[in-house]
This record gives sequence, structure tokens and C-alpha cells, in this order.
Amino acid sequence: MDGTLLDSEKIWTISLADTARWLGGELSTRAREDMVGSNMARTLVIMFDDLGLPPDPDRHTATAEFLTARTGELFREGLVWRPGAQEALRTVREAGWPMALVTNTERALTEMALDGIGREHFTATVCGDEVPRGKPDPDPYLRAAELLGVDAADCLAVEDSPTGALAAGRAGAAVLVVPCDVPVPHAPGRFHRESLVGLTPAEVRLAYTRARADRAA
Repeated sequence: MDGTLLDSEKIWTISLADTARWLGGELSTRAREDMVGSNMARTLVIMFDDLGLPPDPDRHTATAEFLTARTGELFREGLVWRPGAQEALRTVREAGWPMALVTNTERALTEMALDGIGREHFTATVCGDEVPRGKPDPDPYLRAAELLGVDAADCLAVEDSPTGALAAGRAGAAVLVVPCDVPVPHAPGRFHRESLVGLTPAEVRLAYTRARADRAA
């Protein structure tokens, strides 16, 4: 969702910076980059380490609540699509392929975004607070494949971040990488595309076939 369909990582940059200031510090560029595609628990660990704060479960909980509320405020102000994302959703839907939305964002915020994205596109949605471990672990993609009734190896995941691409690959899925705010390194099982603009069913098949062949090589 964030960075693949929606240009919402910029919103997270604002809310994360506001949260760091709420904690009494300033978030470093390196820490922010490490958070791209991450889940809430990992994000908080990175933030507290970056700010030199000791781990504190109660303070983590309060910080998560502040971050979620602030991000929700910004989401309600409006979300911007990534180039070609709307058309890509329609292309895949018209091709008859079932889709799952797999995001590390928690359900409450995802529901806000789905109102604008269009729930009708997805057979299933999996959020970061609905699996034992979020990305970069494979749990979200394994759960999505289960809900779709297929093996993860038969899926093509579309990802914009190193964290997300790693999660999809660990689940056994082929990965179409469309980078957004941070570079995603080339690796076996990944097919790179500059953007989703002009994506066709033939290119979806090509990305899957090339990524699967690359993984097997």
C-alpha cells in the first residue's frame, strides 16, 4: 500500500518526525530510511535506538498511539496515488487475477486508505497487526496466499521497499520491484520496473516468469 499504490511514505515521514519531536529528539535520515516498509514494532525499536532512548514497553505503547493518531490525521487530509497505480489495479482486476493487499500498516489506518483505493479490487487484505510478525518476515505474504487459496510460490508480489521485497521473497513469491523512496537491490527472484505506468497483463506474466526463472537459476 504505502509507496506502491499510494505516495504515503511522505506522510509517514511527517508523522514519524512529529513523533520523534514528541519524544524530545530529531529522527535521523538513516533511521527514517530503515523504517520504510517496516511494521510498528520494528519502527519503534529503530526510533528509540536512533533517539538514544532506553526500551520501555509502556512508552512504546504510548508512542505507537501518538504515531497512529498523527498519521490518521494526515491520511484524512488526502492521499496521493503512485504513478500508474490506479490503472494497474484495474488492469489486474480486468485480467481476472485475484489480488490481496499486503501491508505493514495497521488495520485502522489501512481502512482509512481503502476508502480511497477501492475495496472492490481486493479479494483479501492483510495488515501488520494481524500476523505474528510483519515484514521483513514472510508472515503477511503467507497469510495473504492462504486467504487467496493459493501457494505463495504461485503469486507475484509488487513491492517498493527492501523490507517488503525481502518479506515476499522469504514467503516464496516472485517479486515485481517498483522502487519509491529508497533503492531496492537486485536479488534472485526479483524483476525490476521503473513504475507501474503502462503495466499490461503480458508484462505481469513476464515479471512473474522472469523472477521465477531467476530464483531457480
